[in-house]
Amino acid sequence: MEVSTWSGTLTLDEFTVAANAFADKWKRSNSSFPPWLWVNNTPKPPFLGSTRMDVYLSLENICLHDLDNKNDKNVYNCDEGSCIKEEEASFSRKEEAIDGEDDATLVHSNNQLHYYDFHIVYSASYRVPVFYFRGYCSDGSLLQLNQIEKDLPTCSAKVLLESKWTFITQEEHPYLNRPWYKLHPCGTSEWMKLLFMGDAASIEKRVPFELYLISWFSVVGQVFSFRIPVAMVNHATVTDG
Repeated sequence: MEVSTWSGTLTLDEFTVAANAFADKWKRSNSSFPPWLWVNNTPKPPFLGSTRMDVYLSLENICLHDLDNKNDKNVYNCDEGSCIKEEEASFSRKEEAIDGEDDATLVHSNNQLHYYDFHIVYSASYRVPVFYFRGYCSDGSLLQLNQIEKDLPTCSAKVLLESKWTFITQEEHPYLNRPWYKLHPCGTSEWMKLLFMGDAASIEKRVPFELYLISWFSVVGQVFSFRIPVAMVNHATVTDG
């Protein structure tokens, strides 16, 4: 599909391709981080047999302070020369007690330890990926939005406050049936098309769907201080290995 005629959206199959490429390159490029994993929380009817039913990507028990420590070299970050302007490009647990060991260093806020879970879910209505998240303390109590906002980088809080396309809403998680926060996807298709039209890949006049989630996350991930290693956006190595 040519970029000029593309709507900026994905089919479910295209999302799966993009998500697999994203998870694979994340695992190979971020060895110090836990991997993004496919989660399937929907019961599988017997007649489907072994049919694959991947649902969403999950990265859990993560802290924001740890992101700053691990993303300090060889990263890809949007700037004025590589992305559309900040307002358009930047995006706006557990109820049970936590079991087992934690995967990351901890955030200290008012002497509480804050953890975060992140999910990437395909929206059939908007036909784009949606970034779901929730924060919680070590005792399992959920963080409210005003507490989460205090954990965000200053630049993220400013963008979320001022942007017309970037804002946080709360709704029931489509698969977990519990309240989660999400970055609203209403403008995603528009700024994704702008990103790809301005990207070097557009010279080929096609949409490299395998790069979609990588480019998308390089924008939305900045809200929580995630930054993408350069190796993940190297078009020449997307299909290597």
